[in-house]
Amino acid sequence: MPLTHLIYGQSSDVGMVRDNNQDSLLSLVLMSSSVDQRPNCGLFIVADGAGGHNDGEKASAVAVSVFATQIMGQIYAPLLADDDDRPPIIEALADAAQKANAEVIKKVPESATTLTTATIVGGLAYITHVGDSRCYLITQNGAEQITRDHSLVQRLIELGQLTPEEALEHDQRSVLYRVIGQSETLEVDTLTRRLPPDSRLLLCCDGLWNYVADAEIGEIVMGLENPQDACDKLVSLANSRGGADNISVIVVKMPGN
Repeated sequence: MPLTHLIYGQSSDVGMVRDNNQDSLLSLVLMSSSVDQRPNCGLFIVADGAGGHNDGEKASAVAVSVFATQIMGQIYAPLLADDDDRPPIIEALADAAQKANAEVIKKVPESATTLTTATIVGGLAYITHVGDSRCYLITQNGAEQITRDHSLVQRLIELGQLTPEEALEHDQRSVLYRVIGQSETLEVDTLTRRLPPDSRLLLCCDGLWNYVADAEIGEIVMGLENPQDACDKLVSLANSRGGADNISVIVVKMPGN
């Protein structure tokens, strides 16, 4: 029998070098079966904190909590109540990111965090993105990065001054020009993608993609039926290659035909 609902896996590991894990993750799936025939819904968030001891983990936790609370109130609660008086989803997502930014500045002023989220309603994914955590759409054709890193090295790549291979070894590869908690003025990337049947959506921090190539990510995720097995294998692979950073990943599997 084909899968009829979202399933997901989630893993986060401190890595082989760091003393604490500054990443925060959230996965939430809403499924209903009733005469209303509401769509499957999901909310998935990866935030990679930066700052002094404990500050990064506080910043990422605040950002995830505020964003999720906003989306539950602005999108999912009205959907469950059949309330059409709600803001457009993309507008609500951008507003939630702005509120997360303001709260991090207020509560953890010496820190910052990335924030990459996927809000799934039926067969559509609404992506919100700030920083260099990533979201990939994965099919049998491979892994496609659908977010753009807000990093110095990515800008240099786009200007033709650096190759992607050189960027992985660049001494300023961790320098970001846009994060949550850095400035009261925040530009948020938002986009919408249709998710094909049996496709996967993967969210991760740089502790994964710095050590595991996109092609490997796609092969592992599509090669394992259980998203949790895929998450665990990816984290283990990153650790086996040095694991110098925290490693966090969420894999979401879409229903088939």
